[in-house]
Amino acid sequence: MFTNQRAILHVDDDPSVIRLIAARLGEAGYRVESIHSPLEAMDALIAGQYRVVLLDIDMPHKSGMHLLSEIKAFDGGVQVIMLTGLVNVTTVLETMRNGAEACLFKPVDDPQPLIDAVADAFRRTDRWWHSLRDLTQRRKEEQAMIEAATRMRSALADPAATEHAPTADGTPAGGALAAGAN
Repeated sequence: MFTNQRAILHVDDDPSVIRLIAARLGEAGYRVESIHSPLEAMDALIAGQYRVVLLDIDMPHKSGMHLLSEIKAFDGGVQVIMLTGLVNVTTVLETMRNGAEACLFKPVDDPQPLIDAVADAFRRTDRWWHSLRDLTQRRKEEQAMIEAATRMRSALADPAATEHAPTADGTPAGGALAAGAN
């Protein structure tokens, strides 16, 4: 499905935060692509097919909140975790209202809450993909049942019309017995 199942896009204008987060998440087994400009984020997201994104809120040229809205409008299934130095209740509530899965505060002295939030984000993504695969399989099974029911209805309505019609495996209806019986 996606090539970057354990990869994260991190957008932050602070190079020291970029290095710290990449190192901490790298130690936890994740691959992090870091970009400094929020103006490049959507192109990177699309090109890398990322399912988890870390966003700083306070960045020049485009805020993390604006970028969060763009990401969610593009694909609501992308899990976004906000990282911010703006510590207040309003910030947390606004990020959650706009679709962020978590809002964590900088500096990231203890990486465990971030690692836990990323792991949770990947679990949610995995659940969604599992549900989509299950739905696709169910749709295929339903379609096969509809086609079988249609064939049966046709056979019951006009047995002569289906006498030589191929079955699902491509053999003539009635098989060798029908051919030998004539």
